[in-house]
Amino acid sequence: MKLIRYGEAGKEKTGVILNDKKYDTSGFGEDYTEQFFETDGLARLQQYLADNHDSLKEISDNERLGAPIARPSKIVCIGLNYKDHAEETKALIPNEPIIFFKSTTALVGPNDDIIIPKNSVKTDWEVELAVVIGKKASYVEENEAMEYVAGYALHNDVSEREFQLERNGTWDKGKGCDTFAPIGPFLATADEVDDVHNLRLWLNVNGEKMQDGTTANLIFNIPFLVSYVSQFMTLLPGDIISTGTPAGVGLGFNPPVYLKPGDVVELGIDGLGTATQTVKAYAKN
Repeated sequence: MKLIRYGEAGKEKTGVILNDKKYDTSGFGEDYTEQFFETDGLARLQQYLADNHDSLKEISDNERLGAPIARPSKIVCIGLNYKDHAEETKALIPNEPIIFFKSTTALVGPNDDIIIPKNSVKTDWEVELAVVIGKKASYVEENEAMEYVAGYALHNDVSEREFQLERNGTWDKGKGCDTFAPIGPFLATADEVDDVHNLRLWLNVNGEKMQDGTTANLIFNIPFLVSYVSQFMTLLPGDIISTGTPAGVGLGFNPPVYLKPGDVVELGIDGLGTATQTVKAYAKN
């Protein structure tokens, strides 16, 4: 299945994509939350679709798409997980995963605007594969880790490099700004992806190809990451692990290139759709 959430920000309704058409599932009566995944929601939703297939209402393509998961308990990110990206940023290849967090308030829809934060001059892009956890995971063995994966989604790990790298503290302050986690257009359940370690991922800025990589080049693969993260924290249903970005980020250019108001970012992953985000300057409401 491919799960979507659509409509006004903060008031999204649920839906699915079937045969490339979007259908409303509001009648199912649940949002795609931690409780949904925890209570075998994917199987129950599949049964709902089978029972109501002929009466599903089609969703207009003009509707805004929200993030396909309602706000998760956490967004865990993995840094420097592609060798070419580590090399372009002149960082050492990590001998174990680097973990940081994005705030859940950064979560937005796949085509929502990216807002350059107040006082930012180094806002950057990062196309990433996001893994969505399907059931509570703590001290998971690597050979069982894929049983805990509900599905996958496209993610732009937007980053403010000065906040991240030049200000005292952790990476988190450059990662969790509002709008810095556009996810979607949909969540593809695990059975929709034949080989998660052989997916092309790419990103363009203003029509120019900046990133073009493959998950075959992950330093730490998906089962290892799920197992590894679960050694340090309990992963709850609906939680997201974003698995790192390939080479081609703005920081890696000489001189670096950063986003400015009016820029258009397009990105995609094989089988997980595409997204388009327009960059805007911060403006006080």
